[in-house]
Amino acid sequence: MRGGLLLGLAVVVALAATGVWNPFPGLWDWVDRSEPISEPDVVWQQRVGGTPRSVTIAGDAVVVEQRTRVEARSLATGSQLWERKADWAAVAGGDRDPVVAVGKLLVKGYELLDPTTGVTRRRDDDAVAVWTYRNLLLDARCTDATDCTLSAWDPRGTTPLWTAFLPGVHSGLLADNPGLRGTRRFTANRIDDGVAGAEAAPPLLGFPVDGRVHVVDTATGRVLQNVEPARDERLSVVGGRLLRIAARSQDGACYFAISARDPATGQEAWQRAGINLRTADSAGCVQREDPQGARNVLIGVAPDGREAVIDGYDGRLLWVGESGTKLIAVDDRLAMFRAADKRSVIARELGTEKVLWTRPASGKAGAALTPYAAVVADEKPARLAALDPRTGRELAVLRTSANALAVGSQGMIIGEGREIGYVRFGASGSSPTRPPGNGGNPGPGGPGPGPGGPNNGDCGPKGELCPEPGGKDG
Repeated sequence: MRGGLLLGLAVVVALAATGVWNPFPGLWDWVDRSEPISEPDVVWQQRVGGTPRSVTIAGDAVVVEQRTRVEARSLATGSQLWERKADWAAVAGGDRDPVVAVGKLLVKGYELLDPTTGVTRRRDDDAVAVWTYRNLLLDARCTDATDCTLSAWDPRGTTPLWTAFLPGVHSGLLADNPGLRGTRRFTANRIDDGVAGAEAAPPLLGFPVDGRVHVVDTATGRVLQNVEPARDERLSVVGGRLLRIAARSQDGACYFAISARDPATGQEAWQRAGINLRTADSAGCVQREDPQGARNVLIGVAPDGREAVIDGYDGRLLWVGESGTKLIAVDDRLAMFRAADKRSVIARELGTEKVLWTRPASGKAGAALTPYAAVVADEKPARLAALDPRTGRELAVLRTSANALAVGSQGMIIGEGREIGYVRFGASGSSPTRPPGNGGNPGPGGPGPGPGGPNNGDCGPKGELCPEPGGKDG
């Protein structure tokens, strides 16, 4: 018997060596086959070259950023489309016009790649920083430390839409999407911070330069303000307003005051006192963090300990929680919070008393709101659920310990270690609600009309996110 086995092995080796028949690759694939990362199983599951730093759905491709390279895979099959050496990568554009910006750390310039083919669409050799949005790409280049130019591009454009002068850039403004003075997002276990992908550019951005904040209008490139905060202040640009957040230490406590100003005129638009925006630590009320929030809303804590959602544009209280409730996700239209009994997650429409839906969940459940789905991650047992944000209808429910990495219009990418997989929404034929406009970036004011006309809050403070009547939809 031993001789027969040796003879059979010799025959197999000879056939493999001559190329007639080689069973070893298939055998190794069988041995190395990964266990499914969810139940029900995903549409496809692939092992990527390294642990992903970010994963983004870009049209018909999935862009996976790793430590020293970036690769793209087919959204339909998971097969690799292309791979490039790069230290960072970021996706700009919407579902119809995405591009991938890639570059190397401490090296000027970047390339814009087609996410499906990897072909270079545009190359830049001078930029030191790039910011990516659904409807805009910004880059900054400097001839010296105090002479920098900010340029705005259509994601697939070849000439700048506008340029603006900035007197230098902060030392941290390098590579992709360096921090600006805006809001700080909620985080949740097992939900990636970038799960929603790129959002539409806000009407105003705040660039920190040498202790000052330069407020730039993203529609025109005009620098509206160049402001230095007072010693007890932190500046933040939210909802088309420049917020001056003061924190004063007295009687062993921090006392807060917010003054929101119109950057174009310098006039105060609204003010509130006593709301803690969680910008300060306990050491002398020094403010080292941006306020929590999303898009055009802020999250604060009232003196009685209840959480509140504030409209950044006009200062309205859009939601005030009951005692014991905990806010876990928010955008311009919805708030998701854990009930006081810690047995359910509730979604409510901002600016109204309307509860949209309630879902059983544990006291450790986390969540994120994206343009296409609300994602809820729960433990014991481990679950991931993608829900219609307006109705709570289940788009996908998975028994898995994997993380939610990216959400698109038809499904989401989940991952664990080097394994990633695609989950298609609506196995029963349903599909998620599409966001308003180009990427679902409603303007300030929640569900009501925004300033300048009855646009249902979808068009931004100046209507800059909506096309002109009779014009071409961007």
